[in-house]
Amino acid sequence: MPVIVGIRFKKAGKVYYFSPKEIKFRKDEGAIVETVRGVEFGYVVIPNREVDDSEVVGQLKEVIRKATPKDIEQQEKNLLRKEEAFNICKEKIEKHKLDMKLIDAEFTFDNTKVIFYFTSEGRVDFRELAKDLAGYFHTRIELRQIGIRDVTKLIGGLGSCGRPCCCSSHLGDFERVSIKMAKTQGLSLNPGKISGLCGRLMCCLKYENDHYTETAKCMPKLHSEIITPKGKAKVEAMDLIKKTVKAKFEKDDGEVEYEVYKVEEIKATEVMADDNDDTEEIEEYRED
Repeated sequence: MPVIVGIRFKKAGKVYYFSPKEIKFRKDEGAIVETVRGVEFGYVVIPNREVDDSEVVGQLKEVIRKATPKDIEQQEKNLLRKEEAFNICKEKIEKHKLDMKLIDAEFTFDNTKVIFYFTSEGRVDFRELAKDLAGYFHTRIELRQIGIRDVTKLIGGLGSCGRPCCCSSHLGDFERVSIKMAKTQGLSLNPGKISGLCGRLMCCLKYENDHYTETAKCMPKLHSEIITPKGKAKVEAMDLIKKTVKAKFEKDDGEVEYEVYKVEEIKATEVMADDNDDTEEIEEYRED
């Protein structure tokens, strides 16, 4: 089995596998590697370990070296230069009167390229801007248009729960989420309550979805008829975490009684899992 190290280039970025050669890495150590963008500086998040062949896509690139004090100093200089590059690009966007909003800027480790991230309502002809920036920085320029989710990942912020956005704090990649996940978890389908800062469905809908999906296989449908130890009743409410059902008994004299049962104590005529609408639109997190 191949031996790999997992390296991340941004705080909540994707983890990439590299061959450590004979170098022993510890977690959080710096490493210099070559990627499609050029030579880059990253941090080890997965120390040397063996993985199954199926986990490795394509041929593993080798780590160039452990980051030296000089490499770390260079990386810090690059991070400091980001602000200057951002401000210069912003000025030149205004000069060329382009309809685009600059989001972030970064230098590759070896300074062979400066990458600028921006958003825009439509396509932007930035050829003259790229020439202007290349003349100023004397290096290759890449202007990359990104979507609203990637903007939130870069900038960050606080979600409705009061915690930092998942995408900018710890999620390496965006996962598929759908309205159906919110429905299965008994959440409000009001877009304002299940959307994140980006305006799209919240990442956290995915976290507990497997538990709710499995639980739904044995839970009755809301307002459906169930058989309890006291006889027939209707489902008034449910707790999918505790796996309990609140049963409503309607007596002949018009009185209503409620009892709470564990799901094992009742027999359902219809279960939640039967309510499977495959036409639910699946919302992808990755934008083209």
